[in-house]
Amino acid sequence: MQSPCVVDTVIFDLGNVLIQWNPRHLFTKIFGDDEAAMEHFLSEVCNAEWNEQQDRGRPWKEAIADAVARHPAHESNIRAYFDRWEEMIPGEIEGTVKILEQLRDLNVRLLALTNWSAETFHIAEARFPFLKWFEGIVVSGRERLIQPDPAIFNLIIERYHLRPEATAFIDDSVRNVEAAERAEMRGVHFRGPDELRAQLRAMGFSLPEGS
Repeated sequence: MQSPCVVDTVIFDLGNVLIQWNPRHLFTKIFGDDEAAMEHFLSEVCNAEWNEQQDRGRPWKEAIADAVARHPAHESNIRAYFDRWEEMIPGEIEGTVKILEQLRDLNVRLLALTNWSAETFHIAEARFPFLKWFEGIVVSGRERLIQPDPAIFNLIIERYHLRPEATAFIDDSVRNVEAAERAEMRGVHFRGPDELRAQLRAMGFSLPEGS
């Protein structure tokens, strides 16, 4: 019986794995106690599908113009989505960053693959020094490809000459994890740093039991 392949490369998603991201961090300030109005705005005006188009490479100028044309009464809030975008990322997820640091200390090959607008990613790069720990980061908005499209997984495999069966992919999105598994990577659904640590230890990484 052939022994399982040893994992030597770990690919991290960034948003809500290493970096907190949620538009509500911004819009609770704008809408105050009117949670219903905020949720209506985020589901009907600047919703996930609209935002994903920027992650796929649509320019923010075009996105804002489109949303304002459809919802002129919300123009100021639509513009805030981009102008105050940094307020949506209040900080890092400390437990996961610690795991990343420990993997780096073990000389594990580290890459990142993220659905993120090319026009806002520089903000994260300036704020979070640990992004420099990665050998490379594939940003969907720069490539004009977005997860779970198989093409973006093929791109990172080919660009970095990966062996998929020896590569773990970590993401909080089940659909992205399943897409990575279809590309023959080992998918890891992120539900929190403690569970991630246990999952990586089970793969054979010599991480300490605690944080």
